Amino acid sequence: MKKCLILMLVLALCFASAALAETPGYVETVVSIDAGDHQIPATICMPTAEGTYPAVVMLHGTGSNRDEAGNGYAYAAPVLAEKYGVATIRIDFMGNGDSTADYTGYTYASAVADAVAAAEYMAAQENIDGAHIGVMGWSQGGTDALLAAGEHPEIFKSVVTWAGAPDLGLLLTDEDYAEAQEQGYFTMEFDWREPLNVSLQWCEDVKNIDVLDVFTAYDGPVLAIHGTEDTTVDPDWSNKIAGTSTNEASGTCFIEGMDHTFNVFTEEDLHSLYTAIDATGEFFAETLK
Repeated sequence: MKKCLILMLVLALCFASAALAETPGYVETVVSIDAGDHQIPATICMPTAEGTYPAVVMLHGTGSNRDEAGNGYAYAAPVLAEKYGVATIRIDFMGNGDSTADYTGYTYASAVADAVAAAEYMAAQENIDGAHIGVMGWSQGGTDALLAAGEHPEIFKSVVTWAGAPDLGLLLTDEDYAEAQEQGYFTMEFDWREPLNVSLQWCEDVKNIDVLDVFTAYDGPVLAIHGTEDTTVDPDWSNKIAGTSTNEASGTCFIEGMDHTFNVFTEEDLHSLYTAIDATGEFFAETLK
């Protein structure tokens, strides 16, 4: 009987050890942030190890959502938490994902305000180091990240862009602008989702705001990640983003053969995406410590 009890205890300890080994090093929580005239749906990904962590606000691109193309952000967040000890909050902009707000409310100013609201929400969490918060963005999300850092350098301590697009003129034709001037918005069509009504104010932002000029007010480090096969946003924009910075820690990371959506729809193993995720994690772990 004594031997049986000992054996059962050993087996229980083995099962407990196995369960601990399989426990993820992160936990995700869905929240809603009050932004005054709208709610911001968000997902927080937090390391589970004890301690205090830096945090990163993740901004999505045009017509996407907080999990991003091919769930790119949903794959990235756990890696950043578990491997690099960086917490993240990824948000839906107005009119995207789970947001119930109208997309006509989305402008450069609203995007920056939402990024700031997300940063402040994270800073209020007891296990987050509010003095070390970064921001990252994919495509137009990169535009928003650069604007947020340029306008609020006191909040965002480092920046990463994925296929960052400081000039969004490629999304706005003369016909679209004329339509927006006539009725207050134009309709943007997509292959992967329903159309979006884009405000005249967004058009004016694209035409009149020099994003890189705004970003020159920022003295923190920036890493511009881009695929060499991106035919949507010219990879040279990443050179221009990094070139705008005077911080010695700034730079670029070009991934050979990678397209605008980081090959998430063409690579089963997602090796290009994970290369970008690791470059992002290493940069934030170093610049937000």
